[in-house]
Amino acid sequence: MNSKHLLFGLLLFSVIGWGQINFEVFVSKKQLGLNERLRVDFKIDKPGDNFRPPKFSSFRVISGPMQSVSNVFTNGKRTYSMTYTYFLTPLQQGVYDIEQAQIEYEGNTYKTTPVTINVTEAVAIPRDPNDPKNIVDEKLHLVAEVSKRSPYVNEPIKIVYKLYFAQNVNPTDVDVVDMPKYNDFWSYSVDIPNRDVATSIYKGERYNYVEWRKVVLYPQRAGKLEIKPLSLDVTVNVPTGKRDFFQRVIYTQVPKLVSAGNLNINVKPLPSEGQPDNFSGAVGDFSIDLSTTKKQLKANESLQAKVKISGRGNLRLFSLPSLQTPSAIEQYEPESKENIRSNLSGMSGSVTQSYTLVPQYQGKYPIPAVEFSFFNPKTKRYETIKSTEQLVDVSEGPSMNRAVNPATPSTAVSIDTPFKFIALDTSFVAINPSVFFGSAMFYGLWISPLGLLLLFAIYARRQRKQLGDTEGVRMRTANRMARKYLSEAKRNLNNSEEFYVALERALHNYLKAKLKMETADFSKEKIKNILSQIGVEEPLVNDFVSVLENCEFARYTPSSVKAMEQDYANTAKMITQIDKQL
Repeated sequence: MNSKHLLFGLLLFSVIGWGQINFEVFVSKKQLGLNERLRVDFKIDKPGDNFRPPKFSSFRVISGPMQSVSNVFTNGKRTYSMTYTYFLTPLQQGVYDIEQAQIEYEGNTYKTTPVTINVTEAVAIPRDPNDPKNIVDEKLHLVAEVSKRSPYVNEPIKIVYKLYFAQNVNPTDVDVVDMPKYNDFWSYSVDIPNRDVATSIYKGERYNYVEWRKVVLYPQRAGKLEIKPLSLDVTVNVPTGKRDFFQRVIYTQVPKLVSAGNLNINVKPLPSEGQPDNFSGAVGDFSIDLSTTKKQLKANESLQAKVKISGRGNLRLFSLPSLQTPSAIEQYEPESKENIRSNLSGMSGSVTQSYTLVPQYQGKYPIPAVEFSFFNPKTKRYETIKSTEQLVDVSEGPSMNRAVNPATPSTAVSIDTPFKFIALDTSFVAINPSVFFGSAMFYGLWISPLGLLLLFAIYARRQRKQLGDTEGVRMRTANRMARKYLSEAKRNLNNSEEFYVALERALHNYLKAKLKMETADFSKEKIKNILSQIGVEEPLVNDFVSVLENCEFARYTPSSVKAMEQDYANTAKMITQIDKQL
């Protein structure tokens, strides 16, 4: 009797052990220097699906994920494992966690245990002068050239970001990682139509360079202002020192993250001594002009008076002086017009305010001169300029009352609301109001609950039928997952790694839904055979396999945005055509 109990216990233990899922993470080391690399393996002993890696927020992914599958039979016993491998490099010193990864198997989600990594300062590693990575570190630089480090408030400064590279290396692909932050600056970018390669002397050596970004800044407050750096992820072709059979130099591709570094700008305040009362913040060198469209007219006729500020400076960042007119001339709100050119040397051009004036009485009326004050950073002092006075002769019209002083300034009339509009909408009340009882609405509300009950019964019956169809539920779930990951791939068109991971999941889930295949059965030959057997045309089968191969190839070589857009369009088109043929 005891032997039977022992045998039963052993069988039960073996069944429980066979049902366990092992999903673990392995790291090459738990302490590494800032300049070392870390290998991370996520391993599961069952054919899981929809693998989701952690964020790796404190690390940079050098390569991965690289997927490998081991399926071994030893003495009739099967040993299976699936591994996802990443190579990382830390971003800064500190203690960080490799967070949980997730994977799905038979409808359940499994997670790994977080692993703590201690990142120390850089360790001494002998530098090989022929190592492509060392060559890129020494021969690739991103530099921010600043025209002035100590400007006045609202004085323009220009920054040109240049990517310098030695003449024996060649950047092939550049992605923007971080854009500069221009807090406390008014800024605009200058277009670069063609990024032509030029040569210059940098650190005593002749380098090639490309102007990557140009920007003009106008500081808006005094003090020490910090500008966050521009960071680029550059892929560089580097010579390996070897030659092929035809004696041509063999190159290898090396990724490199370069940064222009933080910039500190010491902004000087505008001097308070000698600042005019009518100063409105203009900084630069300007001129002023006052003109009228008519010199002679009749009463109640209109003319335009224009105040124009021209020159070079912060033309969009100050207010123009107002025009004062006699009380006998009705003045309306001005209209502004800009004619400004924005280039690398700053803003230049003119700003104009046009006033509509209507004289009410005959007579001769002077339009007073207009004063304008600005700070000139070249002379480091305030300057006040004055326009010429204009005279308007009103030859015909009613005479002005002597009690009215023609020189009294008038008040501007708003153009927007000179009159109130006549009410256009009406509100009528019915003389004989309708009775609700016995109306069409009464019977509709009385019958609608019965209709809702009938619709609910039909819906509940349909849901019970669908829940009983286990295979149909599985296929619909997989089809839904395929559509989900296809949409996720479209959102990640700017990220090669995330795009191809989502695209591959979409294809796998689509095969699960349409062909009733499991992840462990996925192989290109088997997919081709099954698609051909169910009647899918051969060109379409080849296109499907080609996209799968592109997903695998993208794990090791970054792809361009154009190639990702083409793969996404081909995938969506293939799924639609296969659905039609099936």
